[in-house]
Amino acid sequence: MAKFPNSPGAFALSQLTPALVPLPAGTTLARVYYSRASYAQAWNQLRYYGPLSSRWDHHLSDAAARPKHQNRGIYYAARDAKTCLAEVFQVTRRIDRVFQAPWLVVFETLATVVLLDLTGDFATRMGASMAIHAGSRGRARGWARDLYEAFPEIQGILYAASMHGGREALALNERALRVPFFPEHPKFHRALADDVMLDPLKHAADDLGYAMR
Repeated sequence: MAKFPNSPGAFALSQLTPALVPLPAGTTLARVYYSRASYAQAWNQLRYYGPLSSRWDHHLSDAAARPKHQNRGIYYAARDAKTCLAEVFQVTRRIDRVFQAPWLVVFETLATVVLLDLTGDFATRMGASMAIHAGSRGRARGWARDLYEAFPEIQGILYAASMHGGREALALNERALRVPFFPEHPKFHRALADDVMLDPLKHAADDLGYAMR
């Protein structure tokens, strides 16, 4: 089994030379998000409540180890919509078009942001492995917190989506908003329950081996 220990801590990580990659302005990104949920967001909003169960949440817990509102924000996206669907619905392996009113948005970024690239050998050099993309989420969140603190220049993490063949996905943090990042209007924005989405979602579900509701 590939090595996936706990993080050695922010200071130890800060002694390494990080693998940085720019995400250029004008990059097309996709995101599936819930518009009706306990922590519902708009398409261009980061989540400042956490950590929740997501792999790369870099939030700090409160004294009782519970999630809390804070100034650390997270935004999950990918290069294509199918990767988003694979990641968002991975637990049930069923694309649910109704529960919590999910939407798909596709937009072009306005600014270049700097990402920590965990899709290559830096994952090994820092003491983990590619198992960080598919192993314990709680352990991965520990790494995410320490990486955030070790490298103040990073505005997000580039990672390999384990549910879609290692396709590139992103976990952006609030540092990405130091300059305008989101456009005023997205290129595409539809509820998954919209009839227009039915056939594309069926094709995506078939490709992924997911069911659909």
